[in-house]
Amino acid sequence: MDLVGIARNPVPAGAVVAGLASFDGLRLRTARWRASAGASNGTVCVFTGRGEFIEKYFETIDDLRRRGFAVAIMDWRGQGGSQRKLKNRRKGHVEDFSEYERDVETFMTETVLPDCPPPYFAMAHSMGANVLLHAARHRDCWFDRMIMTAPMLQLAKLPLSTAAMAAIAEVAVFLGLGDAYIPGGKNAGWESEPFENNLLTTDKRRWTRNREILAVAPELGLGSPTIAWARAAFESMKTVNSYSFPSSVYVPILMLVAGQDNLVSPKAVERLTSQLRAGSQLVFANARHEPLQERDEIREELWAAFDAFVPGSR
Repeated sequence: MDLVGIARNPVPAGAVVAGLASFDGLRLRTARWRASAGASNGTVCVFTGRGEFIEKYFETIDDLRRRGFAVAIMDWRGQGGSQRKLKNRRKGHVEDFSEYERDVETFMTETVLPDCPPPYFAMAHSMGANVLLHAARHRDCWFDRMIMTAPMLQLAKLPLSTAAMAAIAEVAVFLGLGDAYIPGGKNAGWESEPFENNLLTTDKRRWTRNREILAVAPELGLGSPTIAWARAAFESMKTVNSYSFPSSVYVPILMLVAGQDNLVSPKAVERLTSQLRAGSQLVFANARHEPLQERDEIREELWAAFDAFVPGSR
């Protein structure tokens, strides 16, 4: 469960890496760091997207630590350096997104609350943002504020309507096909495609860096999701888009939207943000799905928004 460093992406100094047993015994890889200098302004807990891994966020971790924050991060079950449930390690699989929610609870109670300074803030991307939205409904939520990049509220450019795709996935799981890849799914991940075809970032340098990490540690990578994962994702997205959901969210949230996102719907983010008790958004018109992996000028704008939103940021 060690962290993997390469010349262009060294492990930030002072990492405390640990394995954490979740509610069902599955081992999760976690890591935490103290702030780089001076008194800590609290802790930012980073929650990654589907198929991501801690090493991809070393640059973000350094950015947060320089701002005076401790950082805690984990690999979701079934990806990165965490344990995987299926024999084929390349399959992204859960039965229900509540499994992710319970992993967050374990991570917070066993790692963050005992060992990281308050107050606590969440920074979540895509699938991770979907999971954290559910945590934001609890009045005793751990986080004072949340920052979400390209939150997965609705998938973009589906061949059929969301309702039709969800129904097909439900039937397939009922027929015992939950462990199978989604139609067209494969073991190969995004790193097998050329940069020119990628949907994640317009920054070739950062895209290449992330690809080099997987070349050194291919065990961190992930292929396509299973049908069960898709069914669970559709169910979770249905909840966050329901009429009663926005009024049940009590945590202030800043949505950072990628204007050129072809994986999740920017319009769905705009719709939810307008309905939240304390929601705001900033759109990066030229960014693809991963603003934190984008060009410097986009990242500088992102961090300016973070600094204005999170108390104590330097």
